[in-house]
Amino acid sequence: MKEQFQTILNKAEDSLEAAKLLAAQGYYDFSASRVYYAMFYVAEALLLERGLSFSSHAATIANYGKEYSKTGIMDRKFHKYLIAVQDLRSQGGYGYSPGVSESNVKEALSWAAEFLEVATAYLQAK
Repeated sequence: MKEQFQTILNKAEDSLEAAKLLAAQGYYDFSASRVYYAMFYVAEALLLERGLSFSSHAATIANYGKEYSKTGIMDRKFHKYLIAVQDLRSQGGYGYSPGVSESNVKEALSWAAEFLEVATAYLQAK
């Protein structure tokens, strides 16, 4: 795997670990933000593999869907998960009530772990 992909995936892994720590302490709103970034970094690494990079989060998410979800290279569920965690991030970071629930964070943590695992395997095979 190219070093640049590994660097981004390491950042994703660190974000996921931070999200777990925050969730364990009951900081679900902040955990949701770190989960989102974990998944966002994975999407960035995958797009970079295709020589693509975008300046906005919306463009990154949309183009991940175009390049990996719609083509069937990655399971479509990962694009749905990415959109869902973006909503959780907004709810936790910008909303005041109600906050992100423990169950939502736990589900998002499992999504992010799976996405990171699948993407890492894909990029290692390249």
